[in-house]
Amino acid sequence: RDIGVTGVQTCALPISRRNDMIGKSKFSNATTSAIFELLNTCGIKTHFIRRASEDSFIGVRCEMIPLEVVTRRLATGSFLKRFPGVKEGYRFSPLKLEMFFKDDAQHDPFWSYEQCVEAELNIGGKKIGKYELDLMGEVAIATFEILEKAWQTVDCSLIDMKVEFGVNTKTGEVLLADVIDNDSWRLWPSGDRRLMRDKQVYRELPEVTPEALEQIKRNYEWVANQVQAVTKHTPGRAVIFMGSPSDMEHCKKIESTLKAFNIPVDLRVTSAHKGTADTIKALRWYESHAFPTVVIAVAGRSNGLGPVLSGNTAYPVINCPPVKADWGAEDIWSSLRLPSGLGCATVLSPEAAALAAAQILALNDHIVWGKLRAKRLNTQLSLMAEDNKLRQ
Repeated sequence: RDIGVTGVQTCALPISRRNDMIGKSKFSNATTSAIFELLNTCGIKTHFIRRASEDSFIGVRCEMIPLEVVTRRLATGSFLKRFPGVKEGYRFSPLKLEMFFKDDAQHDPFWSYEQCVEAELNIGGKKIGKYELDLMGEVAIATFEILEKAWQTVDCSLIDMKVEFGVNTKTGEVLLADVIDNDSWRLWPSGDRRLMRDKQVYRELPEVTPEALEQIKRNYEWVANQVQAVTKHTPGRAVIFMGSPSDMEHCKKIESTLKAFNIPVDLRVTSAHKGTADTIKALRWYESHAFPTVVIAVAGRSNGLGPVLSGNTAYPVINCPPVKADWGAEDIWSSLRLPSGLGCATVLSPEAAALAAAQILALNDHIVWGKLRAKRLNTQLSLMAEDNKLRQ
């Protein structure tokens, strides 16, 4: 059965409004499935498993926590009514995080953090305390930031959004759950409120007519189509130049970390000292593609490779010399002590070199950025979990 569209019209006395929109479930499912696939790809833990049909998807069974977790980038909507001194468009940096208790009779009232703690909600046998609330807040913020970056790729501003969480009935884990569709956010193309394509258009209708509902349906279809575009990406590439095949094991460690971010990697063997012309020729080949590229130079002993590459390209170059026990400290200086006018960095850890390359490529690709953001989130959550065990 197709999902109904609901909303509240702002007037002297709020009037509940409900209309059926044939086909809405198809657009909602397309949007939800694409968004959760993107979040799963980035590394956010969700209940989503896979899309099952045009109007359904399969997810982990959860007991839902009766809280809506809202993140806001700009002040608008109900926030302005609760805080009349704030002008519309006020920018929250960091994001504003709010929670609302799901109660239709009371129109989902705002709850402070303290109210959420004191409510001592018990969902699926799990008490929702400070740790769980903090987890939900951090996941909601990371989710917003990842989707904000994604929507920017099609010149759309994510203004605010609400998400919900559930407790996995088998493991007790708190997961991002429910749906994330065009009813979940405010979305302004080109940052212009007048161009909004979300549910707010329905809420602000002076009168619901068949023509108006048809236009709203087209908005939902437009969002469902656009969201397919924001889930695509071009991650760029990393090229690892090694001065000797004996450096291969070191290079493979760099490659392994880069591939975790779906970043394509080319491995090349060339010596700046023994084959300068071939080194520059290979560099020019990569430059000819006009493709986002980071160069990583792996050379032991006297590292001329990184400085030569850096001095002959505008691409970012990262030195990652394989340090050996004999003469290691001296060899590092050949990477650190550069001629003037060169800007290649030196990173000793293979993983760190790969992460530095990923951070550079993330400036050009929102999914690489999202993977880095989720990695930071998951590190934070693991520390929070260990601390929570100690406190218990």
